[in-house]
Amino acid sequence: MATAKKASSKTGGVRFAEEPAAAHSHVHFDEKLHDSVVMVIPESTGNFLVKVGFLKAQHRYEIVFTLPEVPELGKDVCPAPVPNPHLRITNITASSDGLRVTCEYMAHQEGVMCEEVQILSESKEDVCVKVKVHARVMDRLHGTPMLLEGVRCVGAELEYDSEQSDWQGFD
Repeated sequence: MATAKKASSKTGGVRFAEEPAAAHSHVHFDEKLHDSVVMVIPESTGNFLVKVGFLKAQHRYEIVFTLPEVPELGKDVCPAPVPNPHLRITNITASSDGLRVTCEYMAHQEGVMCEEVQILSESKEDVCVKVKVHARVMDRLHGTPMLLEGVRCVGAELEYDSEQSDWQGFD
């Protein structure tokens, strides 16, 4: 703590005694705050929650993550033909770690979003895994989020903006 001492001059100034550099000046964060990759969290039901971090409204993203091996599904899998207007699986491949899933997500509105897709076994009837993709979507006018590893912006779906269209330029 800095200590204030009255200066010996008649001006009445304040002088702060110098402190030795503190050895404990480092700030330590919980390791989870350092994670910069998409998080895949197994749920007790056998399904998965995929956290993709902050996204920007009215932007389209490619999201790539790996699900751990699910023995019940087997290696031959496909996306369920259940339409989701905002999230769709574009590719699933088997990898040494499990299933590598690529999907496309349209961040359609601001807020905490949770969209769901299903992965079906092609060899076993009625076997599927649900994948919930959780994102925090910020308004398109308030900055650009730092994307996690595994998330890539592939385009913007900008709405009609009357302020931009009113400008006619100079003749």
